[in-house]
Amino acid sequence: MNAQLKHDLIAKATEFGFTATRICAPTDIPDAPERLARFVEEGRHGTMEWMADRMGWRGNPADLWPDAKSVIMLAEAYTPEHDPLAILEQRDRAAISVYAQNRDYHDLVKKRLKRLGRWLIEQRDETEIKVFVDTAPVMEKPLGAAAGLGWQGKHTNLVSRELGNWFFLGAIFTTVDLPKDDAEVDHCGSCTACLDVCPTDAFIEPYQLDARRCISYLTIEHAGPVDVELRAKMGNRIYGCDDCLAVCPWNKFAAEASEMGYQARAELKMPKLVDLVALNDADFRTLFSKNPIKRIGRNRFVRNVLYAIGNSGDADLLFSAKALQSDDDAVVRDAADWAVARLQGDL
Repeated sequence: MNAQLKHDLIAKATEFGFTATRICAPTDIPDAPERLARFVEEGRHGTMEWMADRMGWRGNPADLWPDAKSVIMLAEAYTPEHDPLAILEQRDRAAISVYAQNRDYHDLVKKRLKRLGRWLIEQRDETEIKVFVDTAPVMEKPLGAAAGLGWQGKHTNLVSRELGNWFFLGAIFTTVDLPKDDAEVDHCGSCTACLDVCPTDAFIEPYQLDARRCISYLTIEHAGPVDVELRAKMGNRIYGCDDCLAVCPWNKFAAEASEMGYQARAELKMPKLVDLVALNDADFRTLFSKNPIKRIGRNRFVRNVLYAIGNSGDADLLFSAKALQSDDDAVVRDAADWAVARLQGDL
């Protein structure tokens, strides 16, 4: 009976817009606690203290909710229609990670998860569920690999032979004991494209990331000034970095995104640095309403834009950088001073 329920669940997930559905048990990632502990002990999580908090729950999903018998892992494609690396050559423009060029995926995926969860509850009496989208102590990538959605590639992100690596992950924990899928095996082979392309050498070795050197971490999670050594390597990337995802050969099988909310908004696809650096707090909140960029706030965002201006080599942007040397925020002032010095040839 549960086999039929699983069949119907997968069909319903596809109907609701998910790209792929697989199932594992909460106990299927036994090596996760040790891997997580080593990552934190070596300080590679940087200032992301939430990774250290509740490590027991994060490393062992069975402890997070002991009554759960199955974890339904769902993939939702957000494959870009354009080459996300092309903008890196346009130094007067800002490179924004593909996933952040429109609606906040947390909202879109969670809405779909809740809808699927409600359907599941209606099928079986006394069914309970909990849904998670990257905002709770749940290690979605190891669970996704255990469920067979893909494998964690050398860039530590999930890669699929059917989907490439442009997809979000969502999880539904449930008390229903559904048939489990086999874990996927590693198909990276000898390829090192994702490691070689990293502009800041953030990969210590294959499958090992030091977040403190990752541009996604630096532009999103890190609140203070970025190490001077790394600023020039950030180029014009002002929110996230897609380099290691974009060069993965498995993207030749990437699934097409069906959600209109993931298609790039025109004003965020190739925005001008001169326009972004002039945003005040109100304008920033308006531009990034319902967008994930909003959560980092205007000051951190403008800091990132100033680093990009310093890397642009465009003397026409000097006036914009100088205008922020007296900004109310100390980190913004520091970034403005650095950008001015770079553009004037003092660094």
